[in-house]
Amino acid sequence: MSENALKQQILNLKKHNARLVRIARDARSKLSAALDGTGLCLWQLDIPSGKLIIFNRRWGSMLGYQPKELSAHFDVWREHLHVDDRARVLDAFYGHLEGKTPFYEALHRMQHKNGTVTWVLDRGRVSQWDEQGKPLKVTGTHIDMTKEKQYEEQLSVLANHDPLTGLANRHALLKHFDELKESGPLCVAFIDLDDFKVVNDTLGHRSGDELLIQLSLRLREACPEGTVVGRLGGDEFVLLLPFAINSLLINSAAHNCLHAALMPFELDNGDATVGASIGIDEVQRHDDFVNALRRADMAMYQIKHSGKNGAAVGDSVLSVPPRERLTP
Repeated sequence: MSENALKQQILNLKKHNARLVRIARDARSKLSAALDGTGLCLWQLDIPSGKLIIFNRRWGSMLGYQPKELSAHFDVWREHLHVDDRARVLDAFYGHLEGKTPFYEALHRMQHKNGTVTWVLDRGRVSQWDEQGKPLKVTGTHIDMTKEKQYEEQLSVLANHDPLTGLANRHALLKHFDELKESGPLCVAFIDLDDFKVVNDTLGHRSGDELLIQLSLRLREACPEGTVVGRLGGDEFVLLLPFAINSLLINSAAHNCLHAALMPFELDNGDATVGASIGIDEVQRHDDFVNALRRADMAMYQIKHSGKNGAAVGDSVLSVPPRERLTP
């Protein structure tokens, strides 16, 4: 082959190579655009070196890092796994490499640069093996699931908490009741405010809501540890007290809750005072939540009909001395 022919062949190869580079760059650009539209991030891990390639996004961006601030390496990824998820995620990853599972998949948390967590759904599969059948490369995707997890948590809060006070709602009370009943002695307290309608009529419903919010905070502080404080609606509250009826903690909780309700409330439209009628009864073995609540409700009405501002605890009645009702 002549020198000119060789030069021409080299030139043709260079042109062909440049064309292939353009095609590859164009294909990668299109792949990146397509993946970005779905929120997926395509990655590949070279197992022997630990080098990590992110095809359509810069490494570390989903964790709040700038370009080149993090090394694209398996060890760096592993270090940023949330400490509570790390063992589970690595078990899933190495389990796939060892052939125990057809693919690697894990929904887990990673540490964000700002101290928060980023939820990631990771999926991958061995894509290349060496001559001895050992895995060389793993290719997969990950997607940032943080917003989805936050939305899920918000739904959980809405499903289990009263939107005004943040206390447990009826659905959550039912769940807690079943759990606490299985664990040991349990009492149910029904609290109905006295003269709450006067607050709504004189100061307005907004002030009434403000009073309920303040009272919910007081009730939490007034109850012993382990108590579930809930609101059924309106001015009706429920306590799940994991103690026997003859426990001193029951009488203490009743007294503290009465005091919490009787203390004056400082509201935007002025000060307000209310009272509380409380009925407490112990849960029996055959009780469900409705039956136990009904008996506590009946005990509460004993107080309503006998002058208000007191608590019926089993067969005994706890009342508040008149001077205490006015003591801040």
